Amino acid sequence: MSFDLVRFSSDEELAGGAATDWIKALRNRKPPQTNYVVTLSGGRIARTFFKETVKLAKQGADDAGTKRLFQSVHFFWGDERCVPPGDPESNFGAASELLLKPLGIPDANIHRVRGEGPEEFALREAVNDICTAAPVVNGQPVLDLVILGMGEDGHVASLFPGEPEEVRSSALVYRAVTAVKPPPRRITVGYAVIAAAREVWVIAAGAGKEGALKESLLPRGKTPLARVLGQRAQTRILTDIPG
Repeated sequence: MSFDLVRFSSDEELAGGAATDWIKALRNRKPPQTNYVVTLSGGRIARTFFKETVKLAKQGADDAGTKRLFQSVHFFWGDERCVPPGDPESNFGAASELLLKPLGIPDANIHRVRGEGPEEFALREAVNDICTAAPVVNGQPVLDLVILGMGEDGHVASLFPGEPEEVRSSALVYRAVTAVKPPPRRITVGYAVIAAAREVWVIAAGAGKEGALKESLLPRGKTPLARVLGQRAQTRILTDIPG
């Protein structure tokens, strides 16, 4: 387990720091014409992160310059609730309104999970899309960046504590789950996808999560985040949770 832990004094500073680092990384890409595949997260801090990203992307750039920055970025979701895209619980809906529309991202670069339809179709489409946009190695798409939040129980994406080992060790790219919090039915990436990503950023914010973060950072931690950290050579954790 190896991780880079960066602490911020507030959620606004956290979101701004994450957005600054992401915009810098996109501007430094070489070559920029190749696909850059990212999975977004949901949650309150994600909304602030989206707003900060838009603000920074547009600073000192006209609309054409902003579009060039994101022209080869393909957007996926680490998890989605099985609700229509206009539902307040939809992770896609929040990202669409606060990030994708303001940046003028073309529809061809947006790959939402269609959780409102039959799960079999949604899963098949999501797996096909992500394995087409990203290179596939040993059966897993190699994503450029996976952005994760963290819940009060240490869950990431919709990977919750208490899953049997045979489920947690599944090589499925996306799988359907029943969450312990509403809305219950969700579609999530698996641990293997997160482990295979080039970069994973955990943006952990909010009161009441001190215990979950502390447990996750232990070498023998039992939370879903701890499992992610244990499967990767390096993970970046950005947080406003005090140590």
